[in-house]
Amino acid sequence: MTIPALGHSVWIGPRLPWAYAFAVLSAARQGGLDEIVLHHTDELADDAPVRSLAREPGVRLARTDPIARLLEAGAALGTGEALADLYRRLPGPVARADLLRAAILYLEGGVYLDLDTVTTASLLSLLSARAFVGSEFIVWPLAVRNSRSPLVWARHLGLDLARKAMRRMPDGWRAFRKVENHYFRGINNAVMGCAAGDAFFAKYLGAMLALPRESQGRPYALGPDLLQELAGAGSRDGLVVHAPGVFYPLGPEISAHWFRFHRRVDLSSALRPETRIVHWYASVGGTPPVADITPDYVRRNRERQLYSALVWAALGGPAGLP
Repeated sequence: MTIPALGHSVWIGPRLPWAYAFAVLSAARQGGLDEIVLHHTDELADDAPVRSLAREPGVRLARTDPIARLLEAGAALGTGEALADLYRRLPGPVARADLLRAAILYLEGGVYLDLDTVTTASLLSLLSARAFVGSEFIVWPLAVRNSRSPLVWARHLGLDLARKAMRRMPDGWRAFRKVENHYFRGINNAVMGCAAGDAFFAKYLGAMLALPRESQGRPYALGPDLLQELAGAGSRDGLVVHAPGVFYPLGPEISAHWFRFHRRVDLSSALRPETRIVHWYASVGGTPPVADITPDYVRRNRERQLYSALVWAALGGPAGLP
């Protein structure tokens, strides 16, 4: 069974910033999928970003009742109301989105994309797998954070300091490329795909419920940490783990270079030949406030900032930018 050519994103809240509308628009124009669905849990404000999505061919805005979807997933999995109960007690939108995205993928199949992404190329070549996720170069996987070994901590503190230095230096992403293989390849859930009813995603949802209650709301617990544990334990069930260059060509912290200003930028050098999606990490310091990113911001900065050049190219230049 292959993955359907259907894209999904999830938004919790009434107002959608332009930066996140760019994610949906780029997926519709570059991804080659039949449809991109923005599942929103609140009534969206009738503003320019939402209107741009409403008139975009291949984009569907779908008001979603998260409890109803989680009850549907629970019925399919035989877990009753447990997923809905977990959603209700999770402390914030990040953890809730981790749960809801996995349930939607399990129910419908397709490709999930976080909204701090820009799609740069067709995703159709990814759909032959039963399920996939992507990896990124990180410093602090859960196993290291839980380690009591001074040697392990010393090594990763050194890696962390080196990454911080390369984040700050001009064009530090180029230096990081020379040493990135010394870093841990961790799984991220910003981009994922599966066929409906996939066995790995069934295990993933079940594993969320099996976590101790005190751990379920911890940062990364339902997302990267749990996925890494499942994949590392050999419970892959046909899961494909893509190399960092496919979705994360500039990993966390180094991703701040998407937003640095230069006299002129060369976007092609920052992307990998295999890159299909760029996750630019809205939560990483060094990014501008999301509210500042608008079509005018992209127009002004497209020749001197990698992020703006990326959006400009993905949306089709002057004719495609809203």
